Amino acid sequence: MAFVRISHDPAVMGGKPCIRERILQAYPQLEAADIDEALAYAAWRLEEREEGLVLS
Repeated sequence: MAFVRISHDPAVMGGKPCIRERILQAYPQLEAADIDEALAYAAWRLEEREEGLVLS
């Protein structure tokens, strides 16, 4: 999958995916830390799994 708004540059953030700063320009009430936390939360939610109860 190609994402045009997300860049991977080894010289920036150790090569971690970065969303372009246009978000901050479009929403001046946001800070970079807000975006970082939103992405961390989304990643955490993806890792969270529901396990069904197995009855024997």
